[in-house]
Amino acid sequence: MDLVVFLPLLIILGAFMFFASRRQKKAMQATIDLQNSLLVGDRVHTTSGLQATITDLGDDTVDLEIAPGVVTTWMKLAVRDRIVDDIDDDEVDEDTDEDTYAPESTATEITESPNKKTDS
Repeated sequence: MDLVVFLPLLIILGAFMFFASRRQKKAMQATIDLQNSLLVGDRVHTTSGLQATITDLGDDTVDLEIAPGVVTTWMKLAVRDRIVDDIDDDEVDEDTDEDTYAPESTATEITESPNKKTDS
């Protein structure tokens, strides 16, 4: 009777361990692929949140320029991901500003005092 109760729990535990290790292997392979694809000039994030540009690559190290003229050496494992700039955020903000705000002439008319008397 104990085997009937124990066997399903053992199967569930085994399946959980299998899928957890599979997920971990995929994540590790993605990290290895990223490290092998790094090039000089790439913008990257480190695991500590620093944004930098790659200036030189070694076997296990990478030189990162964190400010103009400031280059530091890091382990390749510290590189978390590559920064990809697809769309410039400033251009998107400018386009939405024009569509959502009233023209300047309307804003001027609203701010003028309605009680202002004009001599004609």
